[in-house]
Amino acid sequence: MALANAGSEAEPIEQSSHSTVEQHSTKVLMLGALGVVYGDIGTSPIYAFREALHASSGPVARNDVLGVLSLIVWALTIIVTIKYVAFVLRADNKGEGGTLSLMSLARSAYPNGAKLILGIGLCGAALFFGDAIITPAISVLSAVEGLEVVTPTLETYVVPITLIILAMLFAVQRFGTGRVAAVFGPVTAVWFLAIGAAGVYHLLDDPSVLLAINPYYAVAYLANTPTGAFVTVGAVFLAVTGAEALYVDLGHFGRRPIVLAWFSVVFPCLLLNYFGQGAFVLANGGKPTNPFFQMLPDWALMPMVGLATAATVIASQAVISGAFSLTRQAVQLNLLPRIEVQHTSEMQSGQIYMPRVNLVVALGVMLLVVGFGSSSSLASAYGISVTGEMLMTTILLFVVMRFRWKWQLALAAALTLLFGTIDTGFFLANVVKILEGGWVSITVACGMGLIMSTWIRGTRYLFDKTRRNEIPLDFLAGNLLKKKPHLVSGTAVFLTSDPLSAPTALMHSLKHYKVLHEQNVILSVVTAPQPVVPDSERVKMESVNELFMRVTLTFGYMEQPNIPRALAICRKQGWKFDIMTTSFFLSRRSLKASPNSGMPVWQDKLFIGLARSAADATEYFQIPTGRVVEIGTQVAI
Repeated sequence: MALANAGSEAEPIEQSSHSTVEQHSTKVLMLGALGVVYGDIGTSPIYAFREALHASSGPVARNDVLGVLSLIVWALTIIVTIKYVAFVLRADNKGEGGTLSLMSLARSAYPNGAKLILGIGLCGAALFFGDAIITPAISVLSAVEGLEVVTPTLETYVVPITLIILAMLFAVQRFGTGRVAAVFGPVTAVWFLAIGAAGVYHLLDDPSVLLAINPYYAVAYLANTPTGAFVTVGAVFLAVTGAEALYVDLGHFGRRPIVLAWFSVVFPCLLLNYFGQGAFVLANGGKPTNPFFQMLPDWALMPMVGLATAATVIASQAVISGAFSLTRQAVQLNLLPRIEVQHTSEMQSGQIYMPRVNLVVALGVMLLVVGFGSSSSLASAYGISVTGEMLMTTILLFVVMRFRWKWQLALAAALTLLFGTIDTGFFLANVVKILEGGWVSITVACGMGLIMSTWIRGTRYLFDKTRRNEIPLDFLAGNLLKKKPHLVSGTAVFLTSDPLSAPTALMHSLKHYKVLHEQNVILSVVTAPQPVVPDSERVKMESVNELFMRVTLTFGYMEQPNIPRALAICRKQGWKFDIMTTSFFLSRRSLKASPNSGMPVWQDKLFIGLARSAADATEYFQIPTGRVVEIGTQVAI
């Protein structure tokens, strides 16, 4: 009894301590989520309401203001709160989110539609790259344009200052986001509180603006001005750009902190600021052209421009980091060739830097700033990629709801119809702006889609052609066991994508050197449809005979393959792996275009160019260079 009583008395203390630690961790994650997850959507008030009003034809009347505000309120409610926070965040793939994570989840849930789901996932990923180029340009440019409100004489300096800020932003990427991320949350928290306070201050100008909560004003606005409203809807969508970040960064913070941050800070402050802008416009006869900055008192203008610039840089940083993460996932899923990855943190594997991706995105962003010159012009280019990406998410979510969560068809179809109708409406409203700048998003998305589809098609064709010309491994291993060549000590590891066939490097080694190692390992590296694979599932070993062994290493699509470290796990399964007595044999293929290829000649050349640009396999798989033997072969495709 004494032990029982002691345990019951101690239990509340342990629970309280655990609860305190958990609450502290949640608060820290909430603060981090404010900066990384909500940086993009948090800067939308700078330009979203302004662009929606500008899209209205003629003078801005009271019903126009209430109609636009009502559209923004219900867009935030349905798209962000209901769709993403309530449903999409629940579709996690082992805790990870994002377009490719959702695609992997959907493919595993419905294998019969794997090809179609892959196509939808490719479209979503390609559209994200369009977003990654436009977001830094429009965000930073819109913040620096606040200088024009301070004094019109600074107008000519807006673009040069924007380019300098962006150049600095991309230059520091190689140092990693760890140190910068420490100030992301606090700065963005101050930003949200500041825009919320500004909204509350001007809400008193015309409290009747709160009537916009009634969806009647949104419906009436759409019904009374169908032509102008269609254009306005495209601008209203700017208020929800960044919603995909909730899902993309799910793995970094977890669902609970993201949801709590939205309801406790982000959503209330966004609504207050939009209502404040609306009240300010009504109180000034509908004349303000840049209400976000114009409604600020003179003493707060310059500090707010500085804070807005910091907030937009943070929003841009989040998108750039997302581009790095998405590219790495695409490489792991074999949607893109190997690309150099540099890890910038010893503690967080997700903090990476890709020099080539950084350079391409930087050049694209700079060209957009110079080419368009203002955030209003860039707004036309912004919506298509994001709306298209959201539509792809809705389609993939239906597959997950129906086949993974086992929902009734009627319920899954009803929700998909609701979200899909809104996403399609936003998409069509932005499509009409193709000539005004929307072509940028489509061009980037089509370019990335072409690259990924070419890589997938080319690698499959190359694999099939190579397999037809290769000897089955079991047949070769049996013959070599009967009539052994000269054996040398040590272990030879042959990397191959086809574990059933004899690797090209092995055949050339036998042909030219006339020797065989005592131990020969046919090694394949595969990517699992999940973000991380535990060590217990990392290695699969299979003995062919006393000379040969098959080993398959499995990595998650968010992991960086490290072959020596993974092979060390084999010791627990009986293979005494020693890196100092092991040689790694790699086949380096020299590809040449062939008129008899299964692809057009131009696509052959594109695939060959992509293959040549791929990062060195030795570095990518982190194999010691002193243990590698590369054997070259020519292949006509």
